[in-house]
Amino acid sequence: MPSNLLPRAFQRMGIHYGWAVVAVIFLTMLSTSAAMGMVGVLMLPLKTEFGWDLGAISGALALRVLLYGMVAPFAAAVMLRYGVRTIVGTALALIIIGLALATQITSVWQLWLTWGIMIGLSTGATANVLGATIATRWFTKRRGLVIGVLGASNATGQLLFLPTAAYLSEDFGWRYAMMPAATLCLICLVLVLIVVRDHPGDVDLPSYGEATVVPAPSRFSGGNALQLSFAALSLAAGNRTFWILASTFFICGLSTSGLVQNHFIPLCHDFGIGTIAASGVLATMGAFDFVGTILSGWLSDRYDNRWLLFWYYGLRGLSLLMLPYTDFSLYGLSIFAIFYGLDWIATVPPTVKLTGQTFGREKTPLVFGWIFVAHQMGSATAAFGAGLSRDALLSYLPAFFAAGVACIIASGAVLTIRKRTSEAVLAAPAE
Repeated sequence: MPSNLLPRAFQRMGIHYGWAVVAVIFLTMLSTSAAMGMVGVLMLPLKTEFGWDLGAISGALALRVLLYGMVAPFAAAVMLRYGVRTIVGTALALIIIGLALATQITSVWQLWLTWGIMIGLSTGATANVLGATIATRWFTKRRGLVIGVLGASNATGQLLFLPTAAYLSEDFGWRYAMMPAATLCLICLVLVLIVVRDHPGDVDLPSYGEATVVPAPSRFSGGNALQLSFAALSLAAGNRTFWILASTFFICGLSTSGLVQNHFIPLCHDFGIGTIAASGVLATMGAFDFVGTILSGWLSDRYDNRWLLFWYYGLRGLSLLMLPYTDFSLYGLSIFAIFYGLDWIATVPPTVKLTGQTFGREKTPLVFGWIFVAHQMGSATAAFGAGLSRDALLSYLPAFFAAGVACIIASGAVLTIRKRTSEAVLAAPAE
C-alpha cells in the first residue's frame, strides 16, 4: 500500500513512526503560533497607514483570541470524525489564505475577517488540543514528554518569528512581515499531507510503548462533530475530576497569557521600564518556558501528576506575589522571568495526563478541548480585569496579587483529585 511506504521505511530503521508525526506536528504548531502571535508587532504600522483606532484593531485581535479558545472542543470532535490530516491540512490552507488576504486589506472589517475570523478559527484547530490528540493516539509510553514538546512549540514560534516580523515590518513594510510564517505554513501543509497519519492503526502499528496493534476507530460513528463534542461535555460534567481540572486551568489562563502576556509591559512602564527592556524580560520567560514545558512532560511520565500541578501552581502563585518586591530592577525581573517562565505552560502535560487517566485515550482530546475553553475564559477575565484594576485603582498590582492567590488555591485543589492507576473511560461513574 503506497501510503505505508514511509512508515515501513521508519520501521526498518528502528524508529517508531509516531516520532515522525510528532516532528511534523511540532513544526506545524510552531508555524501557526507564529501566525497567531505576530500581529502584535503590526498594530502601530496599521494605525499609521490607515489611521484606525487601536480599539478597532484590538477588537479584531480580541475576536481572534476568543475564537482560538472556543474552537478547541469542536476541533477535537472534527478531527475525531474526519481525521487529523484532513483538518490540520485545511487549517494550514486557511491560515495561508488569511495571511495572503491580510496583505490586501484597506478597511477595518477586512481586518476582522482575516485576522479575527480566519486566523482565529484556523489557528485554534492547531492549538494544544492537536498536541493532546497526537500524544494520546500515538504514544502510551513517553506520552507526557510528547505533550511537553508539542506544548512548548507555541512559545518557540513566538520567539523565532516575532523579532523577524518586527525587523521586516520596520525595514520593508508590515505586509512583508507575514511572509516567514506564511512560507513555513506552506511547507508544513506539504509535510502534513505526506507524513501525518490519523492513527497508528492506519499503518498497522501499535501505539509507542505497546505491542498490540489497535485498529483505528471508525470516524463516522457517534453522530456529527457537534454531537460528539457536546456529548463529551455532558458526560464529563458528571465527573468531579473534570471540574477540578477545568477550574485550575481557568486559573492557569488567568495567571499567564491573560495577565502577564497582555499587561506585563504596561506594568513595567508604570515603574519606569521601557518597552524594549520589558520585551526582553518576556523573551526570557519564553525561552525558559520552552525548557520548563519539555521538562514538565518528562516529569509527568514519572511522577504523580497531581503533585506536579501542586508545585507548578504553588510556585507560580508565589512568584506573582513576590513580583512587587523585585523593585522592578533588571536583576530582580530577570530572576522573576526565569522562575516564572519555567512553569508558564508546564501545567499542560500533567493536565492532559490526568484527563487521559480519567476519560480514556479516544475521549481525552474532546474533554481536554472543553478544559482548554476554561483556560481561555480565565485568560479573557484577566485581560479585562487587569485593565479595569489599572483604570479604577491606578495600579496593576491588585490584579497580580489576585492571580497569585488564585494559583495558591489551585495548588491545593488539584490534590483533591483521586489517584488513578490506569486510564478510565468517559462513561465511568462520576466521582
